[in-house]
Amino acid sequence: MDQSKQHLRNRLKKARADLTPEERAEKSQAIVGLLLGLLEEFDTVMVYAAKEPEVETKGLIEALLARGTKVVVPIIQRETRTLRLSYLEDPQVLLPSTFSVPEPIRHEIPAEAGDIGAAIIPLIGFDDRCHRLGYGAGYYDRFLGTHPRVLRIGTGFACQRADRIPSEAHDITMHCIVTEQGITRCG
Repeated sequence: MDQSKQHLRNRLKKARADLTPEERAEKSQAIVGLLLGLLEEFDTVMVYAAKEPEVETKGLIEALLARGTKVVVPIIQRETRTLRLSYLEDPQVLLPSTFSVPEPIRHEIPAEAGDIGAAIIPLIGFDDRCHRLGYGAGYYDRFLGTHPRVLRIGTGFACQRADRIPSEAHDITMHCIVTEQGITRCG
């Protein structure tokens, strides 16, 4: 792994972890408000189920379901390093699973990637060119690389912004990044 990426990943993880739970909750709520505005036109949205200390997505999932939007959550396939997709009708069925990521264990409803109009993607870091620094395993890059028509929306806290994220050929750029401070649009 590129040492500069790993160093940046460690620094930005620490910046995110240094936020108090109250700060994360307040900032997450602001991010959800912005996301709801961005997602008004979409019938089906993929949303990651957050784990601490990521931007919390439970409120987003609940609000989307309440307005009739179909929600799809990714399920990590560790063996193949891919994502399997499931519709989510009740956030209460999410349980910590692979890498402690909440997944709909025993409540899977298979979903098709082609139905997804927009995807909310977790990140560790980002820059103003909408380059995303993920966790390093490439699950989302592989998924998004095979589904280029999906609107790619990265979410993070403003403290996760970097001057420049090193980018390689396989790294997929986001269409926009949403933080508590607003929306950065690219492309």
